[in-house]
Amino acid sequence: MLSFLLRLRTRAQALFSLSEAHTMLLWAVVTGVLGAFATAAFRRCIDFFQWVFTGRSGSFVEMARALPWTTRIFLPAIGGLIAGCFLLLAARHADKRANTDYMEAIAIGDGVVPIWQSLWRSVSSLFTIGFGGSIGREGPMVQLAALAGSAIGRLVHFDPDRLRLLVACGAAAGITSAYSAPIAGAFFVTEIVLGSIAMESFGPVVVASVVANITMREFAGYKPPYEMPEFPAIAGVEVLLFVALGFLCGAAAPQFLRLIDFSRASFRRLPVPLPVRLAAGGLIVGIISVWVPDVWGNGYSVVNSILHSPWTWVSLVAVLICKIVATAATVGSGAVGGVFTPTLFVGATLGSLFGLAAHSIWPHGTSGAFAYAMVGMGAFLAGATQAPLMAILMIFEMTLSYQVVLPLMLSCVVAYFVARAMGKTSMYEITLRRHADEEERMRLRATQMRELIRPAETIVPLTASVQEMTRIFLEYPVKYLYVTDDDGCFRGVVALKDITSDLLEKRDTSSCTAADYLQPEFAILTPDMPISVALQHFLAFRGERLPVVASIDAPKLMGAVYKTALLDAYRRMNPTP
Repeated sequence: MLSFLLRLRTRAQALFSLSEAHTMLLWAVVTGVLGAFATAAFRRCIDFFQWVFTGRSGSFVEMARALPWTTRIFLPAIGGLIAGCFLLLAARHADKRANTDYMEAIAIGDGVVPIWQSLWRSVSSLFTIGFGGSIGREGPMVQLAALAGSAIGRLVHFDPDRLRLLVACGAAAGITSAYSAPIAGAFFVTEIVLGSIAMESFGPVVVASVVANITMREFAGYKPPYEMPEFPAIAGVEVLLFVALGFLCGAAAPQFLRLIDFSRASFRRLPVPLPVRLAAGGLIVGIISVWVPDVWGNGYSVVNSILHSPWTWVSLVAVLICKIVATAATVGSGAVGGVFTPTLFVGATLGSLFGLAAHSIWPHGTSGAFAYAMVGMGAFLAGATQAPLMAILMIFEMTLSYQVVLPLMLSCVVAYFVARAMGKTSMYEITLRRHADEEERMRLRATQMRELIRPAETIVPLTASVQEMTRIFLEYPVKYLYVTDDDGCFRGVVALKDITSDLLEKRDTSSCTAADYLQPEFAILTPDMPISVALQHFLAFRGERLPVVASIDAPKLMGAVYKTALLDAYRRMNPTP
């Protein structure tokens, strides 16, 4: 099989004169198809669990309501216990050289996604979700699709750069297959994972995303997860309400993520094995579901109900609080799954509550609560993922309505900036890392030499003897000594080669001082000099350091800047891709 794929790639390139870019597009098509099949297989497995428990597949909420209350309590706990056992099995197959998370494999790894560890983790997620856990199924779907891309790339011996790109294509295919949003799937990978939109990577990612969407539509019974109603026309002052909704979602999203982090930390402190922790998380979900069965599953059916039927504010508040607690318990216990779909759930519920409140205050000037729920999904997602462009495109693709664009853009952008201002929180660690790197680069661009100054320990007065200067040269591995006058002002340098030459020639240096060897013309730096200017001085200078003086007019010596420190700052300011 391996030799066949290698021969196929070579012959196709020779026959059709394909460049590497064209070849990547073809492999993106293969990855898109395999990604769709992987996510479809995961869906079928979930349907199987539902059929075993209730005799039919469909909504997890309907499944919960069809079961006795005692079964509702213990089924998620049993699922968590089994899922924890599979996680332990996955840990035994852990490969320290590879990144289990596909995001890390793309962004900082070599594109290798471990096969057995990913499969066992996906099986673990299957039991968590199939037994009613309050977590998204998109996480394992995307992981499996990314695994397909990694496996294909390794089979045909792709180099790390192309392998990472193929894993990115698989991730885009997974997102598209989960939400039927090919454009948003492509932008999810480029905005969140890759961090930039370049045609060399964006082209194959789009191809894989579109192919996955086409493939998924060929499966019998496939339909988009959300059935969006027609969005009403928004005009006049009501637009400001969507700005306020953006503020609300931007402020709430970081708190939602902090609650999940707090839950993770609390579960880790429990002195029990991992399977017991997951069972405890499932038990919490089961207890809540006795009164609010809507917390089971990822919440597709509940969101569709909010979008298409009227809810009272009491019901919305109850389901919102219970869903948040159930999700925090499931995710915090260590269950493998996605938070993407629960985030959309929280955004829809929060938006619907906001719409009801706005309608009660201004009944004749506001749209239905469902419109605010639709925009709330995008705004809360933008605040949680720190990816407003992806959030805008996802809701737009789901609605296919130009009426939603203006309020959606306003809410998502406002939510993004409010969430950024409230702290360093994001659903994905890679986003936080990228923001931290960008802030560090911005700081370094404004860095002046005063931040890199180190003490200049090789300073001599004009009256220093050759013996004194020789001792300093022997003590410090430098080529130049800095010479100052009585006021501490920089007067020039003494070169090691000049003194060495006299000593080798056995010239009389008993009466010579630093003033006799002084080189007054020497490159100097100032504290307010930026990195770019200082770098030009170093490029014209072969030494390892340069002196820093207070100013050209008052050259009081302040210290020295070393080339290694400057180059390190420049490297962090301009990282290689």
